[in-house]
Amino acid sequence: MDIRPILSTLLRHKTAAALIVLEIALTCAIICNALFMVGERLTQMREPSGVAVDELVRIQIIPVGNDADAAAQTRSDLQVLRGLPGVKAATTTNQVPFVNSSWNSGVNLVPDQQQPTVVATTYMGDEQFLDTFGIELVAGRYFTSDELVPNDDFSDPEKEVTIPGVVVTRKLAERLFPGQDPLGKAIYVWGDTPVSIIGVVAHLVRPSSLGGPGARQYSLIVPVRANYDLGGQYILRTTPERRQEILASASEALRANGPKRIIIEENTKTFRELRDEYYQQQRSMVWLLGIVCIALLLITALGIVGLASFWVQQRSKQIGIRRALGATRGQILRYFQTENFILATIGIVIGMILAFGINQLLMGRYELPRLPLVYLPVGAVALWLLGQVAVLGPARRAAAVPPAVATRSV
Repeated sequence: MDIRPILSTLLRHKTAAALIVLEIALTCAIICNALFMVGERLTQMREPSGVAVDELVRIQIIPVGNDADAAAQTRSDLQVLRGLPGVKAATTTNQVPFVNSSWNSGVNLVPDQQQPTVVATTYMGDEQFLDTFGIELVAGRYFTSDELVPNDDFSDPEKEVTIPGVVVTRKLAERLFPGQDPLGKAIYVWGDTPVSIIGVVAHLVRPSSLGGPGARQYSLIVPVRANYDLGGQYILRTTPERRQEILASASEALRANGPKRIIIEENTKTFRELRDEYYQQQRSMVWLLGIVCIALLLITALGIVGLASFWVQQRSKQIGIRRALGATRGQILRYFQTENFILATIGIVIGMILAFGINQLLMGRYELPRLPLVYLPVGAVALWLLGQVAVLGPARRAAAVPPAVATRSV
């Protein structure tokens, strides 16, 4: 089909054509970034946490006043909890996944490094830490009981404590030593004393979103016995069907074992509840962005339908003359579809440029990664199809204009 008549017509209707191009461009830019953000959030929600979410419960307590012997109380609590029917394992730690705060430390590869190589979150783990959380050890070994450091010693700046080693996630190991075996490698986390990596776990998610999606698996475990007054995190593993029962019985057992403590009821939950609450904002954002995408596509489709209908009305006589000169209905239909394809293509090209500009802004302000190129052809195909479907009705009406229309006012 000769497109010169189409271009000539578009040049005579610059304003209307420019508005449709602008609408398509903005829709393309927003849709590409919105789909990318939806994909990122869905990826985060599907990300393996490394812990047995459906088998874990968390009880959080705080002491009333200062506990002079928190370490002894913690040992007593764990003995009671591990003896409860239905409890497979129990531990205490300084933090748990699926909350909005985390303990973080800069990890260096050489001493006196000005900027840390990476910022990782630090879990304190005792001998039952891995078994309680259900974390998979994929290389090396875990700590032995005699390697564990008391929390009082670890937290005292006046004491020189030797950390026998750390266990890191696979993602953190790859970030620190790409393509190498991390076992036995030294890192610097607390001062200028090197600490060796003795084990690697498959996954262990960071409690918060610090560092963005790419840093969610930058975690390390240190051999420290955390006292109950350090965040008050008691974690118990049981079967999924007994979680609520264990929450109730464990809470009562802790109250009886040490009356000068308060159980924080709103934070005493199953890990499934913690996870669902943590990702609630992500799910809401996915729904919101989905609604925005649908609304933009509908508005763009209505704009194309409106403009095409207007042009059909304005060019009824021209269409009738073409029909009288031998143009078939199929040729008239293809004319309007080609016209729409040209406008959509111009708008999509401009929209792709705008999409990258919006992505650069989001990268700078919200720590989003770069927009993958795959989203551009997806957005382009969607808008091309939308344009062809939207113009189909007006184009069919144009093709149905009888040749007699051309002679009514001649």
